[in-house]
Amino acid sequence: MPTPALKPAIVTGASKGIGAAIARRLAADGYGVVVNYAGSEGAAETLVAQIVKAGGKAIAVQADVSVPSAVEALFDACAQAFGAPEVLVNNAGIMSLAPLIDTDDASFDAMVAINLKGVFNCLRAGGRHMPDGARIVNISTTALAVNFPGYAAYCAAKAGVDAMTPIFAKELGPRGITVNGIAPGPVATELYLTGKSQADLDRVASMIPAGRIGEPDDIANTVAMIVSPDASWVNGQILRANGGLA
Repeated sequence: MPTPALKPAIVTGASKGIGAAIARRLAADGYGVVVNYAGSEGAAETLVAQIVKAGGKAIAVQADVSVPSAVEALFDACAQAFGAPEVLVNNAGIMSLAPLIDTDDASFDAMVAINLKGVFNCLRAGGRHMPDGARIVNISTTALAVNFPGYAAYCAAKAGVDAMTPIFAKELGPRGITVNGIAPGPVATELYLTGKSQADLDRVASMIPAGRIGEPDDIANTVAMIVSPDASWVNGQILRANGGLA
């Protein structure tokens, strides 16, 4: 039976990095959080244990968001544990960087499958299963605004997410459901840091007025703001959380 008096939330790709920070913040704010993961079971279970130890409620649920039936099972697991999700954060994503001419088919197809089709699958399930007044947040990227070389395939998938966001906001608007995007700038996660030298990171930090690369909690705090009742009039927007980079 669902746990009473909890606001249910699903965070996809929540075992590490930005997703884990979002899950922690929502749990601290009183949500029963479904920590979705694809392959990092140990990290997801560790995060759930940390949330529970801190007094929160969370469960870990494996689901490949690129598979529609797996997404349906993810929503079912949330409903059984906490109730129909009132918050959905589409955070799951992969990134493989290379010049466009060097990007192989497998890398391109994988990023489209997870970063674009995965969000589509979750949006569709959310529209079917989330209650009126719910909040949906799609994690995008500031890379779409700065056009760094090597990001063509990654940005192509994220651009599709940005295109769906305001359209779905209008489709769900009559139900009081908001759909917004958050476009992080460079954030110190394993996904972003892999393959970059300290010189690379210093160069990027120097481009940001704040003078630093972001932390996962910077994005988690932005998610908490956009799903709060105070942001109910914010809908169909892509909010750049990037320290002023672009």
